[in-house]
Amino acid sequence: MKKLAYSAVGIGGVLTILILAKSILIPFVYGIILWFLGRYFKNLLHKIPFLKQRIPHWLLNTFIFAIIVFTVSFISRLITDNISSLLANSETYKTNLDAVLNQINSTLQIDLGQEISKSLEGFDYTTILGNIADALSGALGNLVMIVLYAAFLFAEEASLSKKIKKLFDIKEKNQKATTMLSRINDTFSDYIRLKTYLSLLTGFVGYVFLSIVGVDAAFFWAFLMFVLNYIPTIGSLIATLFPAFFSLIQFGELKPFIIILVGLGIVEWFIGNVMEPKLMGKSLNLSPLATILALVIWGQIWGITGMLLSTPITVVMLIIFSQFKNTRDVAILLSENGDIDEVYSS
Repeated sequence: MKKLAYSAVGIGGVLTILILAKSILIPFVYGIILWFLGRYFKNLLHKIPFLKQRIPHWLLNTFIFAIIVFTVSFISRLITDNISSLLANSETYKTNLDAVLNQINSTLQIDLGQEISKSLEGFDYTTILGNIADALSGALGNLVMIVLYAAFLFAEEASLSKKIKKLFDIKEKNQKATTMLSRINDTFSDYIRLKTYLSLLTGFVGYVFLSIVGVDAAFFWAFLMFVLNYIPTIGSLIATLFPAFFSLIQFGELKPFIIILVGLGIVEWFIGNVMEPKLMGKSLNLSPLATILALVIWGQIWGITGMLLSTPITVVMLIIFSQFKNTRDVAILLSENGDIDEVYSS
């Protein structure tokens, strides 16, 4: 009973820190992701003999971060321009929405359109788009802090192995800590890398498809598909519904809505259910129930950021819990088939 009380107090303390310090922790977590991506690109560049031998590490790191910062700034600018164009056409969209509601009334011979109209009276999508623009501006403002975190992580990378040796002076403990960190690094890196590739593919195909259909601000909706693809299970569904429903108020008819809903639905299904399992396989060993619960819990703690990062954070927790006797039962519950010894145990 005493042990259970200590555990409850510990969990409560951790949750309190996560919530109260999220303004500090969220940029730090993004800094870790940026560090992983930077390391991946640096390893790619190191495969070129000339670069590895002639260019200093600090210069290569600076170049990689400059490219990342430029890319993020460029994308943010494009998104802001897309949102501005959507806001500029707000009156046209309102007129088209009325046309869609009238079409529903005349087709179904019911007052469904009137009911929808009443429910949308307090809905102001221009405010929502404005909030999205503000959020992007805030994220761009945190970019400096995120880059600084990542830069210091790069600086600490060289001395990390020495610190581990001093922390765990016993050979067995040192080997166990090194193995655990190596597995976290490999799993997290592979997940971020593969998920980013699949999300980029989703966004690119979505952009081409929406551009062909003629949807306004196709880049904005494609970027939304790219981001939401990181959210397990429900992310792809939301990414499909958003541009489909927007097509209703842009075109004022149902045909584009059906085309986009079916077309993007097929794209999301193929990438999420055919390509992703083939690329990632069973390497995460994460229970589907644990995935959903993690999505809900981290969404409550850190909002959208928590939902985006719920899967990699839970996998890291599984790896860490599997290394200690007192938490191995939790690791078994989080795993897909309960077989953590074969995958995670040292």
